[in-house]
Amino acid sequence: MLSETIRKYALKNRKDFGKTNPKSIIGKVIADFPDAKKDMKVTMEEASRICEEVNVLSDSDLETELSKYTFVEKKHEKKELELPNAEQGKVVTRFPPEPSGYPHIGHAKASFLDYETAKKYGGKMLLRFDDTNPEKEKPEFVDAIKEGLQWLGIKWDGEETYTSDNMEKFYSYAEKMLENNQAYVCTCTGEQVSKNRELQAECDCRKLSPEEQKSRWKKMLDGGYGVGEAILRYKGDLTSDNTAMRDPSLFRIILFAHYRQGEQFRVWPSYDFAAPIMDSIEGVTHAMRTKEYELRNPLYFAILKDLKLREPILVEFARLSIKNTKVGKRHIRPLVKEGKVEGWNDPRLPTLKGLKRRGILPEAIKKFVLSFGLTKAESEPVWDKLLSENRKLLDPTSPHYFFVPNPIKITVEGAPERTVKMKIYPDKEEVRQYSVKDTFYVPRSEIEGMKEGEIFRLKELYNVKMIENMDEVKVGYMGEEITKGKKLQWGSEPLDCEIWKVGDLFLNGEYNPNSLIKEQGYCEKAVLDLEVGAIVQFERYGFCRLDSKEPLRFIYSC
Repeated sequence: MLSETIRKYALKNRKDFGKTNPKSIIGKVIADFPDAKKDMKVTMEEASRICEEVNVLSDSDLETELSKYTFVEKKHEKKELELPNAEQGKVVTRFPPEPSGYPHIGHAKASFLDYETAKKYGGKMLLRFDDTNPEKEKPEFVDAIKEGLQWLGIKWDGEETYTSDNMEKFYSYAEKMLENNQAYVCTCTGEQVSKNRELQAECDCRKLSPEEQKSRWKKMLDGGYGVGEAILRYKGDLTSDNTAMRDPSLFRIILFAHYRQGEQFRVWPSYDFAAPIMDSIEGVTHAMRTKEYELRNPLYFAILKDLKLREPILVEFARLSIKNTKVGKRHIRPLVKEGKVEGWNDPRLPTLKGLKRRGILPEAIKKFVLSFGLTKAESEPVWDKLLSENRKLLDPTSPHYFFVPNPIKITVEGAPERTVKMKIYPDKEEVRQYSVKDTFYVPRSEIEGMKEGEIFRLKELYNVKMIENMDEVKVGYMGEEITKGKKLQWGSEPLDCEIWKVGDLFLNGEYNPNSLIKEQGYCEKAVLDLEVGAIVQFERYGFCRLDSKEPLRFIYSC
């Protein structure tokens, strides 16, 4: 009974993840068979033995054995994408990235939530670039964000818009707030501002008349103040427990040429000022953003109320966090700048370019990010959840080939010269074929420790028996009949190939210099017919994406 339970879950785990091990299944084994806890040493030894057997099964044998078992899937509560007060056909959402870096998986979550909710209610999703920080923003990031959305399959409605195209409008709104004594120009130092906010005390600038404030504002616009010498602040509530309402900044001086507007503006609005105005004038009904903005919600609505603008509905959701990964641009940018990663498309990064290069499919990303729904509940999933979704999508579509890691040469005595034909897809007739003699290359790890007389099979070819396992490995031909035991992938020609295997980029919050392993081996030459970007299944190894043909390099996906 114990062995049967272990085998059941070992088979399922091998099917789902390509390889199984005792630690991955022991929880489910104990849940089904509580007596397994009575002697964990025996249980783990039996699990190790069975996992080893299951890992060498052919795909067809695996499917045959799996068909004998039934599995009760745990029912998960479906996380619906429900919007408050949504009217069918009238919902308008927006995805408002800042073009200051390449899009990452966090952007994928936000954009899919905007896109899918708009579709659900028969509405529209707008794409708006919130580009009011000229110091960080570049056209290449605008292009990268649009390309990323297109790769994900997200289609925005109409032409994309740019917040920076509305500067004159923002200035007009700022002047209206000055006239109504709702804002003021502050010339205090940053240190003074922080101290006054902490003490809940107003500064002398706050007490000046609206006429003096407008004079100062004109001086800001005309170049009378330098960087950091004056800011436009909202006249909020200095006694509020919510520090976001203690006279926050609305405009600041930034003397950088803007990628789109050039040097015609020197005073730029903050996100707190521009976002609610843009949401209102663009007709957004439901503005979704991550929940760390919750404290700024009162400011969002206060600005709209003061300007007598329509108020959208704010909807918060949890920011996407992944264990041993730092998602935000502020974490990724230093890695790129310091050369700790190849660039924004390094396969270790959570950028869309990095994920694409790693062979992660857009549909897998969609299923992964939408599985969290619009909830504000925090979670920190591991990459395995995304990789599992990816594996399910790749399994039925990926062509099969052999890769031999760390190869060792073997010579087969008495081997018949022949042409071997192997299916590229398990359920299709398309084949690749090779003429083979008596020389092969197999994984060194599979041969080391193998004893004389031990029989194994060259996959899709024939059986051999170990004759000599010294400096030179010799084996003998043992016939065609399929037998149980090890089945090894092989190569008949030494075609050099490198596979990059990705690990966690951060461990305990620190950069992991060992996060990329480059494994050497031999590929079968049929892979040379593939186009760069093709994703294959290297049998008994995993799914890999062809990254380069010169040199021949794949990146391990899952």
